[in-house]
Amino acid sequence: MKTLEMDIRGQVCPSSLLLVLREINRHHQELISGQLCIVILTDNRAATGTVPEAVRNMGVDAVVEKVDKYYRITTQQQNVRGKRN
Repeated sequence: MKTLEMDIRGQVCPSSLLLVLREINRHHQELISGQLCIVILTDNRAATGTVPEAVRNMGVDAVVEKVDKYYRITTQQQNVRGKRN
């Protein structure tokens, strides 16, 4: 599986969400087929809610982790980690 890292630290919503959605759309087939994982690094706390919600609505799973002074949002095919309720 390939990994694409997006460092959007310093961006605020809605621009952080729009940047992520552009990449999700660009790589959607690779994501849902399990060929790609996108890792987003952000220091915007609002993005930890808006980004996962938006990508899950597109059929892609998202997990948020707090790392030092920023957050890591990992996106990949839903059935790799299981669908969330």
